[in-house]
Parts: sequence; structure tokens; C-alpha cells
Amino acid sequence: MNEEELNEMIIKCPVCSVEGKAKSIMKELEIPHFGKVLETSIQCPECGFKHSDIIALEQNDPAKYVLEINKNTLTVRVVRSQSATVSIPEVGIKVEPGPKSEGYVSNVEGILNRFEDATKKALMLFDDEESQINGKNTLNQIQELKKGNGTATLIILDPFGQSKIVSDSAEILEIPEEELNELKTGFSHIEDS
Repeated sequence: MNEEELNEMIIKCPVCSVEGKAKSIMKELEIPHFGKVLETSIQCPECGFKHSDIIALEQNDPAKYVLEINKNTLTVRVVRSQSATVSIPEVGIKVEPGPKSEGYVSNVEGILNRFEDATKKALMLFDDEESQINGKNTLNQIQELKKGNGTATLIILDPFGQSKIVSDSAEILEIPEEELNELKTGFSHIEDS
């Protein structure tokens, strides 16, 4: 990544409202094979608030990225925009964008770690027998994939084409119009009546 511009300032914390404590950093970066992005982060030492995001600065055509997860693809670089849906159908996991969605740059193993953390949180929230059985099964499947055992399919659907799986093994497909219309973007829309 080539760093182009850095903007750093001390601001009022958006959570605890303490003036002059939170550090806000914005960097414009050029990511090879992807394009220009704005990386933002806010950290407050007073209350511990942290927030980071990756915002693509270039809009592309909607795209569906597909990659087989196996022991050889765990290190493949993945850029997920805040508007992308990420799923692993064989494991039964799908994360859709919402108002608080964040973009990130990671690798396949990092995405599996995110899903693992979310599954562990769900296991603590839902204590009925069916949820526990399903959650533990999902957790086991994720952990096996992280160990390089078995295969599954990573799918990223991005209505703005700002995500990317950086690998020659990844397929890049068009999203059919009817599927595109059903995708969530994480942004609120106001419709005219």
C-alpha cells in the first residue's frame, strides 16, 4: 500500500464527549489491484472507544467475488467495503451490511476469525438447546477451515464493486439484476411517495 495523504487531529470524543482527547486519523491509500481508499480511525484514551473504517473512493460495477476456502487460500488478501455482504453458505453464515458496517482489509483467515468471534457471542446470547447445537456446529466448521481441513466457499456480494478478493483463484461474476435489487447496502434510503 502506498500512503498518499495523512490527516491527523485531536477531537471531541463522539462517545464520552470529552474535549481534546480522541485522536482521529484519515489516510488516503492506494491499494494495488484495488484502487484508492480512505482509511479512517478514531481512538479515545479516556473511554476506550475505537472505530475504524475503509471507504473506497472509486465506484465500480456491482460484483460477486467467489473463492474456495482451503488450506492454500487462508492467506489470500480480502478487501471488504462497508456495503458488501459476506457469506460462507456451507457453514450457514451470512453477514449483511447495516448502518454501523465497517470496511476492512484482511485475509481469508481473518474473515474466519471474525465469524468465529460472532458465533461465540451468539452462543452466549442464545441459550436454548437448538441455538447451542447449531452454534457449536458452526463454530466447529469454522475452526476446521482455519486448520486447513475441508473446503467451503467465500462469497462477497458488493453492489458498488468496492470489495475485492486479491487472488487469481477468485472468480469475479456479475450480480443478476433481481439479486442486486435484493442486496442490502447498509445505507438508509428515503423514497419519494
